[in-house]
Amino acid sequence: MKHRAVKVRIYPTQEQVQILAQHFGCVRWWWNYALNQCIETYKETGKGLKQSALNSMLPKLKKQKGTEWLKECYSQVLQSVSLNLSRAYQNFFEGRAEYPRFKSYHHRQSIQYPQNVKQVGDHLKFPGKLGVVKARIHRPLDGEIKTVTVSKTPSAKYYASVLMEYDSDDSQCSTKGKVIGIDLGIKDFAITYDGENISKFGNPRHLGRVIN
Repeated sequence: MKHRAVKVRIYPTQEQVQILAQHFGCVRWWWNYALNQCIETYKETGKGLKQSALNSMLPKLKKQKGTEWLKECYSQVLQSVSLNLSRAYQNFFEGRAEYPRFKSYHHRQSIQYPQNVKQVGDHLKFPGKLGVVKARIHRPLDGEIKTVTVSKTPSAKYYASVLMEYDSDDSQCSTKGKVIGIDLGIKDFAITYDGENISKFGNPRHLGRVIN
């Protein structure tokens, strides 16, 4: 499988802007709340919280006075927060990223739809309350749409980053032109042979001196 992401500008209506603002707030609150729960649990037990444990908290919070407004957010958007936070912890413990940070209202706002987003002409159709949003689609969305991340910039522009999946069979090797063999060496940087001609490329040793 191959993946490719395409970022497109979207133009939500005023009503959709309000829905996005609500979703941004829910996602930001849930990330910060879940991160705090992870920190406290680790202090007490030495273990973190997995995605399933975080998701199990959501039904109770949606019924609880003071956080019942979480029901207004599309459920899979909140569940994607649990997934992203658990991945952030995994990346931290495996040395690939810094420790997860709390999110601020003043930073870039974003939410993620993990599935069920479709292209409808020059629009993107989202599940839940958001519905159909006008978009400027400058590249074909010709793969299977896996996730879509909607973001708002500080200048109040909205974008959708569409991650698509392709079967590896979709990319076929071209039979046109020549096949070139490449041999990487020490004396010469590379030697290529296309069946008729041999070309040598000098080793750029001055780059090695600059890097060292």
